[in-house]
Amino acid sequence: MKFGFIITGGEAREQVELARAAEAAGWDAVFTWDGIHVGDEVETYDPWALMGAMALATERVRLGAIISPLSRRRPWKVARETTTVDRLSNGRLVLPVGLGAMDDRGITALGEAPDRRTRAERLDEALEILIGLWSGEPFGYSGRHYQFEPMAFRPTPVQRPRIPIWVVGAWPSQRSMSRVLRYDGLLPYWLPKTTGLARPETPVQLTEMRDWIAARRNLDGFEITMEGSTSATDASSAAAVVQPWAEAGATWWIESDWDNLEVEPMRRRIEAGPPS
Repeated sequence: MKFGFIITGGEAREQVELARAAEAAGWDAVFTWDGIHVGDEVETYDPWALMGAMALATERVRLGAIISPLSRRRPWKVARETTTVDRLSNGRLVLPVGLGAMDDRGITALGEAPDRRTRAERLDEALEILIGLWSGEPFGYSGRHYQFEPMAFRPTPVQRPRIPIWVVGAWPSQRSMSRVLRYDGLLPYWLPKTTGLARPETPVQLTEMRDWIAARRNLDGFEITMEGSTSATDASSAAAVVQPWAEAGATWWIESDWDNLEVEPMRRRIEAGPPS
């Protein structure tokens, strides 16, 4: 199992310093988050600028933003941004994507597609466009939401055949899970009986998702993530939280505390090291 850390707050330069500290403490990846307008009281930075700075401040850790709702970003712009960060990091970028929260004000307050179906259509088209543009060969597209004549985007990303794409899978949605099969990793969510999404609450739920995927594609090189928080002061307790998820098939543990935006608690958890 590999271990990542989501930096949820702090001034921009502080976040870059936290990325450097995470690499020194033995974490395998550092993530930021992709927000346009979260709330007037939340200090929000552009994830691509942050990851570019983090790429130059680190040498080993993977980088990404959990998650990028591609329905509110132009895919050709994302192709440029991802290629640039992949080049700056010498091939360490991963692209986690999804529809975005239904109450994401970066979508709802700015006139972007509010409904889940339109977001899903735009996500599918955007992913096809990214892969085509990353190839470096002339590529055109004619879809419901995006159309353009053939063009060649150069340079190409360092990683071949493409930058790894991790996709939110909402179990048991057939369309959502079928999207996961086409790409390189799963960010698992569960569709409860009420509205909204929830992360799996038990390892049994994650095993059910993993087995469904394994019956339909080879899992070699396929990443399955699990996100949560563990103790910064009790290493045994932290490892005990993570172990059942590893046994259920998770290949990544992503440490996150979305209720905390303060730098010092994050620094303490980072410096304590991964919950291995």
